Amino acid sequence: MSYRSAVVSMEEQRSQMKNVWKVAIFCLLTLAGLAATAIPSQGQVASPPAKAACKFADGKTISVAYSSPRMRGRKIFGDLVPFDEVWRTGADDATSFVPNTDLVVGGKTVPAGSYTLFILPTQDKWTLIISKQTGEFGIPYPGAQYDFVRIEMKVSKLPSPLENFTISFDQAGARCTMKLEWETTRASIDILEKE
Repeated sequence: MSYRSAVVSMEEQRSQMKNVWKVAIFCLLTLAGLAATAIPSQGQVASPPAKAACKFADGKTISVAYSSPRMRGRKIFGDLVPFDEVWRTGADDATSFVPNTDLVVGGKTVPAGSYTLFILPTQDKWTLIISKQTGEFGIPYPGAQYDFVRIEMKVSKLPSPLENFTISFDQAGARCTMKLEWETTRASIDILEKE
């Protein structure tokens, strides 16, 4: 092998090594980028699923399934949850409302069935929206054409901030009071089994 051939061969090997390093660095950067997008940031963490239920004296029930977001130092009502805009009543998937008996919710009749809950919060009052549209992600709101009924809720202030958005029921006799609580706000509505 001539000296010139040996030099050319070494140059080819160096060029091939540079290409191998370029490909390896590209692959590592690509994998790092994919890993960074696979790990959700704090703002994208899925909220834990939660359930609430109320059982009437005759065994009939109301079941609610929702996602329970956390405050995490954020201002909630009037900021994260804007006033005068329909809110999905939690996070992630839409909140389901499933009574297996006919109800009277805040004075309005709601037949047994499957529904979705939305809320229209304002600075002065909250309106519960029981929607006929079911099975959707919580946003966007499907629209008023799917509303079964809108009912005003009672709003009060909590004695101290509540980190987790919570839906619960207080059961007393033939009445289930549904409470939605988060930050420093409680919204509630009385629900009776229809006679």
